[in-house]
Amino acid sequence: MYLGFLVVTNLLLFKKNKLAIMKLLAHSFTLFTSCILLLTLFSCHKKAKDVDLELYNLSKETSGFTWYKNSDLLLESAKDSHSDPKLRTRFNAIAAVNLTADGAILNGQTFSTGALIVKEMYNKREKLKSYAIMYKDATNKNADSDGWVWASLNEKGKVLVSSDLKGKECASCHSQSQNIDRTLMNKFH
Repeated sequence: MYLGFLVVTNLLLFKKNKLAIMKLLAHSFTLFTSCILLLTLFSCHKKAKDVDLELYNLSKETSGFTWYKNSDLLLESAKDSHSDPKLRTRFNAIAAVNLTADGAILNGQTFSTGALIVKEMYNKREKLKSYAIMYKDATNKNADSDGWVWASLNEKGKVLVSSDLKGKECASCHSQSQNIDRTLMNKFH
């Protein structure tokens, strides 16, 4: 109801600017849809298999996400990082609040609950191979001590690193110096 009030109020304020209205509606719908999906995803205690599958389903959606540095171009993976040589990373609307106007992560920031970060991993032929996923929800039983739920799945949804490991496969690298709330995109790209 509150979201509807915001939309109507903003429509009245911007009634002469159709482009602004369309953007507002698109962003409002994306935010609303993301909130519903994320509430559904973590509303009850689910088995890791269920959490992994739902994270995979969220990872396939690209609408409403912001690409790192505002570009969906593939980047070279950093040495000693993920096994695939190319990647690109996107942030849902909640996570994107922590990005600069240029799309880089703001230094010293902590991501809010509901932040979803999806790293798409590609092989040398630039074919999608897997998703590395970080979802911020400290109340989730699979969250690490910083509130992140971690998972990695191949492009078909097969679990490579389950969320029930609580980031143990990922945390050693993501804890290194110059991380921003366990993210390393600014350090390597």
